[in-house]
Amino acid sequence: MNLLHFKDNASNRDVISLFSGAMGLDIGLAKSGLNIVLGQDFDPSCVATMRANGYNVLSGDIREIDEADLLERTGLAQGEPFLICGGPPCQPFSTAGKRLGINDPRGSLFMDFIRMINYIRPRFFIMENVKGIMSAPLKHIPLAERDRSDPEQQLGTVLDVILSEFDKLGYKTVYGLLDAVNYGVPQFRERFVLIGSRDNESIFLPFPTHFQMHQDQKYRWRTLQDTIQNLEFDSGECAAFSKDRLAYLRLVPEGGNWRDLPENVQREAMGGAYRSGGGKVGFYRRLSYSQPSPTLVTSPVQKATMMCHPTQDRPLSIQEYARIQQFPDDWKFMGTCAAKYRQIGNAVPVGLAIALGKTILSVANQSAEIYTKRFRGTDVHQKLKQAIEIGGNHNAHK
Repeated sequence: MNLLHFKDNASNRDVISLFSGAMGLDIGLAKSGLNIVLGQDFDPSCVATMRANGYNVLSGDIREIDEADLLERTGLAQGEPFLICGGPPCQPFSTAGKRLGINDPRGSLFMDFIRMINYIRPRFFIMENVKGIMSAPLKHIPLAERDRSDPEQQLGTVLDVILSEFDKLGYKTVYGLLDAVNYGVPQFRERFVLIGSRDNESIFLPFPTHFQMHQDQKYRWRTLQDTIQNLEFDSGECAAFSKDRLAYLRLVPEGGNWRDLPENVQREAMGGAYRSGGGKVGFYRRLSYSQPSPTLVTSPVQKATMMCHPTQDRPLSIQEYARIQQFPDDWKFMGTCAAKYRQIGNAVPVGLAIALGKTILSVANQSAEIYTKRFRGTDVHQKLKQAIEIGGNHNAHK
């Protein structure tokens, strides 16, 4: 089968999306110039959201989806899709929780992502996940039970396996952590991103476009004030804090948290968490208009990860969540209120997705670099080069 001739097909920009969720990644890729031909998800609310917004959707558990059937739905042949993208469910690899990794049934779903790549053979792929995947152990063994002399207990990380599998498939890969705030997203949100090239092209992670400090305002980090202030008194659908939690939150100033409560109230408000370790910054957290948002969670009312509006005594609304993740204002989210928060909270921010799409296209179009005889070696140029690399930990693997 001749795959390489698709590399020369300039009009082929078709994308298959797996684990699509609310389609934040897909919206950004489409805005960058790519064509989403099929979305897939298991969650009924996500499937309903995709269909409500006019997308072609394959519903069901990816472990039960045949590769040939999925490809047939796109009308494309093996080797023809430009890109496959997706983020296999990430709970097992979260830095919070037990981090069972591959021993958790959800943790094996990345193998189904690889299975689809192996059969469909797209020119590129993008796999995104939580940063915990980079250090998640392949085999979970309680610390007290580990025997360092046993080679079966020294199996490395889940990422080692992922890279090894793609290497076997002949894909060149590059990976690292990207913070969405560096790509025009009004939110601190670190995500693991892995990009692969079937044809050994010169792939790279997107360079930052926005900075904490910059002489031009349009290149500075975006804040909540830039993003949601006009929704302050027109929030729409919104969850609610309990009466008790709301009473404490009313005592917290903008940008503060439980530590800003009166000292005699802190112990009462925190309960058993008062003496626990950790930063506990999310307890009774009221956001600040003058800063980017913290990472959006799947519910804004949980005690340890509260997302209280900067000036109003309520959590961030569905519409505000969507704005922070940069969904279009007319994007339709389906399901219960809790399902909508979950879909938005799990999404890839649109701005980060646009940067990823533009990066892939610049590689495909061979337009990413200005070729010169040499990169000047002066101290000024070296500092500039370092500055534009702050958004990612660039690691190439072949």
